[in-house]
Amino acid sequence: MNLAEKIKNDEILNTIAGEFDPEIYLVGGAVRDFLLGKNTYDRDLIVCNEDARVFSQKLAERFGATFVPLDEVNRIYRLVFKDKLNYLDITNPVGNSLEADIKRRDLTINAIAVNIRSGEVIDLTGGLDDIKNKKINFISEQNFIDDPLRLLRIYRFQAGLGFDVVPELSGIVKKHKKLIHKPAYERVIYEIVKLFGGNYAHLALLAMDEAGLLEEIFPVMADVKKVPPNSHHHLDLFHHSVETVRQINEIYKSSPVEVKEHLDRVDFGGLPRIAHLKLAGFLHDIGKFSTWTIEQDTGRHRFIKHDDVGSKMALKILKDMHFSNKQVDYITLMIKNHIYPSHVMCSPTDKTMMRFVRKTGDNSVDNIVLAMADRLSARGPEITEDVVNNNILSLKRLTEFYFSVRETLKPLPKLLDGNQVMKILKIKPSPLLGEIMDALHDAQFDGSVVSKEDAVDFVKNFYHSLS
Repeated sequence: MNLAEKIKNDEILNTIAGEFDPEIYLVGGAVRDFLLGKNTYDRDLIVCNEDARVFSQKLAERFGATFVPLDEVNRIYRLVFKDKLNYLDITNPVGNSLEADIKRRDLTINAIAVNIRSGEVIDLTGGLDDIKNKKINFISEQNFIDDPLRLLRIYRFQAGLGFDVVPELSGIVKKHKKLIHKPAYERVIYEIVKLFGGNYAHLALLAMDEAGLLEEIFPVMADVKKVPPNSHHHLDLFHHSVETVRQINEIYKSSPVEVKEHLDRVDFGGLPRIAHLKLAGFLHDIGKFSTWTIEQDTGRHRFIKHDDVGSKMALKILKDMHFSNKQVDYITLMIKNHIYPSHVMCSPTDKTMMRFVRKTGDNSVDNIVLAMADRLSARGPEITEDVVNNNILSLKRLTEFYFSVRETLKPLPKLLDGNQVMKILKIKPSPLLGEIMDALHDAQFDGSVVSKEDAVDFVKNFYHSLS
């Protein structure tokens, strides 16, 4: 099926072509996706001989869509359809010239235009050949200087498509990489998370690193690269982190429907959990360099509490980058708990598994997938296939346990507060009180304490065990 036929089969575009008079071109990502056989819901239109605002309002009325002015200066307008799935972005060509508009775009694969009425294809930059040859190519170096966010978009598209970045474009990125700090942080965050959502995010990360852009965005990777392979890891720490991203993606692709549905949910940041989980996977070991020691007698590499240290490091990094609070909370929690599921399954009981599920709640599946990916990405000389397989099987069992109890979980009641505990034990506020309250909370998690009477007995026994 050629482009003209695909446009004719698109109900929205076919309606516009049949009922409205202006010369209208479909451009950008929708054309690329049509050529790649992908479904597309976000269409960019250039209208050549009518004011874009007036035309957009006519379409909004015709389709019952919501009219949203995006940029009045550049006359860019959005229509949001009732299904909240389909969008139209409509503008006039820059300088009233379709050719000029096309040539100011970022990549050749995004610069193909199709007349929605006649089916005429306008490819001024070789985008058709680049799609065929799976290349990410550029139109003009100046276009990246004019909007440096395009430096990052190169790799976002690579992550989604798996295409190779041409060497000349990598050279442009190396030359102008420091310009990535200029765009608004919201735009940068969106492109980063979108990149991690791609099936080829691991390839994009390696290409970004080769061009020097990765450390501009994540300077912490300079230290991560200093940690070499060891008895548990066949890869150096940087490549282990990238491999973890790849493994998360592979686990997701082979997961049961209920796992995929959970990871596809958009609960924060406007993009799915799976994208945020892969970002967490990339950062999960950033605490290792600062906790790295080598035992003199055995030569064993140790990274004590790297999970906790890494979580705190990520908190600062993500806050400085202006990620939202929900995004920060999720990613730092993933990092802090990335070892936890495997520890639970070292000596699994219903109580220990229930404690895990209670503690991690709606993030249980995410943490388990990260633990699986971490295990599959670490195959040093001391790690046998049996170790890996047994670990993965146990984590699958934990996933099944989560889904078996998920519907029965309710918020835990507060059986005793701190003042009541102090009165029962005749103690004053102190770190000991905090330790007792934490222990009581854990006992509720695993089901050992279910009533106020249980709680009173528990705190008395716990206190006396410390005396």
